[in-house]
Formats: sequence, structure tokens, C-alpha cells
Amino acid sequence: MPAPQKTAMRSLLVTSATLLSLSLTAPAALAAPSPSTSPSATPPAHMSAVGGARLGQAGTQVNLGTGVPVLPKDLTARSWIVADAESGQVLAAHNAHWRLPPASTLKMLFADTVLPKFPKTQTHKVAVSDLAGMGAGSSLVGIKENETYTVHDLWLGVFLRSGNDAVHVLSAMNGGVEQTVKDMNAHAQELQALDTHVVTPDGYDAKGQVSSAYDLTLFARSGLQKKDFREYCSTVRASFPGVTNKSKKGKSVRKSFEIQNTNRLLTGDTDVSVYRGIAGVKNGNTTNAGATFTGVAERGGKVLLVTVMHPEKKEHNEVYKETAKLFDWGFQADGKVQPVGELVPPKTAVQASAQPSTTPSSGQAGGREGGGSSSKPVASASAGDGSSGAGIALAVTGGVLALLAAGAFLVNRRWPLPDLMRRRTRP
Repeated sequence: MPAPQKTAMRSLLVTSATLLSLSLTAPAALAAPSPSTSPSATPPAHMSAVGGARLGQAGTQVNLGTGVPVLPKDLTARSWIVADAESGQVLAAHNAHWRLPPASTLKMLFADTVLPKFPKTQTHKVAVSDLAGMGAGSSLVGIKENETYTVHDLWLGVFLRSGNDAVHVLSAMNGGVEQTVKDMNAHAQELQALDTHVVTPDGYDAKGQVSSAYDLTLFARSGLQKKDFREYCSTVRASFPGVTNKSKKGKSVRKSFEIQNTNRLLTGDTDVSVYRGIAGVKNGNTTNAGATFTGVAERGGKVLLVTVMHPEKKEHNEVYKETAKLFDWGFQADGKVQPVGELVPPKTAVQASAQPSTTPSSGQAGGREGGGSSSKPVASASAGDGSSGAGIALAVTGGVLALLAAGAFLVNRRWPLPDLMRRRTRP
């Protein structure tokens, strides 16, 4: 496709995806029976096959062959996944659909669900009730009742400090914790994240709250389509409003304090270096979940997503060390290894893209925007045991209406990260 047509199509897709993201709901016709919400002590022999049959198998799934590097040694995580963020191909995985406690990586789903609802400049005065119900020992950014914060402040608190207080304030703005949990579960179904059951919006340990490395990767991929999400998850440090006090002259003075991202691949630590090309996304750690992490990084034009859940090795920052090893392997293997599955598109996008175009496609502007003949599929996710999707054939027939309807899916096949990489990529 000529470059001008590619540019026009991408612009149209971004616009359509933005419109669709506000109205995505999970169609009942595609809903799957809810699996048990009790995490198992060992990976089940057969798990969900969303994204491909091999991803439902226990153990490590990878196609090693000529020119493909061997997987890193000493990986102890219960579950992990390495995926090409742009194509959606899963390069390798280990117990990808094992349902485990997610800890604060669940905040990616919270953000992807709630972030579009409020402009970042909107302000909110915190009531006592907004901060009720937080679990003991919750991570906090330091929000105080009767103080006013912008939505931008609150999201920085969510992403940088993993602040459960910020999550609860935003949940209150969204109609309360119960409503937010309902919204998150509905959005997880829409994203085909069928391993996930939300009980608390902040990821705090709760009975029945589970997700999987596969689902967390879907949440990251969906969230990263949003510019604000990308900004927040890649921010290393920021100023956060403190408490309002009276000066000696009786004037109200409110100072700020610095907060720093707890993602050690972004900030570095005594035993972990800043990962070259890192651009987010979210970490977590609770008693039941252990350490969890989903990261996105870019090198040489390749963008990868890696999720690691609960390393058994108890070394300091082990989740980041194992993530870095998997990133290194993925950048060496991408383009050489045959995928074992794929990251599926949202249900609404699957349903919309399967609809025939109602506009002329031959020789019309809509057909040219679609990039070719009206009968040429843009992408497919047919059933099988390799890189299969949800068992639904996907085809876009080229008309403008069909292109707009399928925009949320198609934009998931590209990755808008260059704005982050200018300051996060190091030589």
C-alpha cells in the first residue's frame, strides 16, 4: 500500500478506535461460561484456549528451531508470556491461562475501563467516604480527605505509586466500588479476557479475584492504545499535591512532593538496571499474588509485551530480572520463531469486522482506504493449534463503514509508541 494511503488509513483507524472504545460492550452471543474463580495450586492440565489451543496447555510452549535462541535459564515464574505487541503473535508462553491472583497489575484493567470517562483537567474534592474500604497495608500515594485533586493527579497516583487510595477516589467518581467492579468485569469480557474475575478495583487480595498472564497482556495492549494511558505508565517521576496548610500570614499554602514510579525497569534499582527501550506498564505485589509485572519495550522497530506472574525464586526484584531475560529473548527471537498463539481482538471488533460492507468498495475512496479489494481479508483468526484466535474468521471488505466498525481491532495490529521511545530508548 502506498505511504499516503497507509497514513490516511491509520489516522482513520485511530479515530474510529477512539469512538468505539467509549461504547464497547460484551455481546451475549459470544459470552463463554465463567470458569471457576478459585486459583489452583498447580496449573490445570487443560486451560482456556483463547488465542490458540497450545496456550491452553500446561508448561512451556515454544517452537524452537534453526536460528531460534533457546529460552533463558532459571525462569521460576508460575506463568509468563512473550508477545509481539503489533502483530499480536505470542512468541512463547508458560501456563499462559493459569488463573492466579493478579495484584496491582489488575490496575491496568481499571485504567483501561475508567480512564476514558473523565477529562484529565476535571477536579474532585475527596470525601471521607471516598477512601473507605481500602485493605489493610494498601499501597498509597497520600491522598487526603477534603483536599481537591485533578484527574491527572489521581492517575499519576495510580500508575506511579500504585495508590489504592487514588483507585478508590476514581471509583467513587465512577459511581462507587461496586459499579466499578461491574464495569471492569464487563470490559474484561469484551476484551476476551475470560480468565479474569474482578472483586476489588485495585487488585488487593480478595477471595475469587484472579487473572492470567494472557489476560494481563490483553489489558496492557488495550490500554496502550490510549495516549493518556501511555503517558501515565511511562512517567518516571512527578510532583503530587500535598496537604493545604496555613502560612504565617494566614494564607492557604499547598506544597507538592515528588513521587517515583515503582516499576524498577523504568527507574532502576541497586540490582536492576533501567531496561533499554522500556515504556511501562504496571507492576504488583501482594501476599497471595507474589510479584507480578507486565512490561512493554521497543528495540529496532520491534515492540514486545512481557507478563510475568509469581516467580518462585525469592531474590530481590526477581520479577524484573525474569522479565528482562524474556525481553532479551523475545527481541532475538521475534521474526525467527513460529508463534504458539495470538492476542485476540475485542469481541465487539470481531463481531463488527465480520459484518459485510454496506457501501461500494470497487473504485471508491472507502475501498482505497481499506487498502485493496473488497474481498481481501485484512486479518484472520481461524481455529487451529498454532496461532489460532477465537475460532471466528475475520474479514474487512473495504468500505468506509466496515473500516470504521473494525477500527478497534485493526488499530490493535499496530502500536503507537514512538512518543514514548524518544525518551525511554537508550543506546
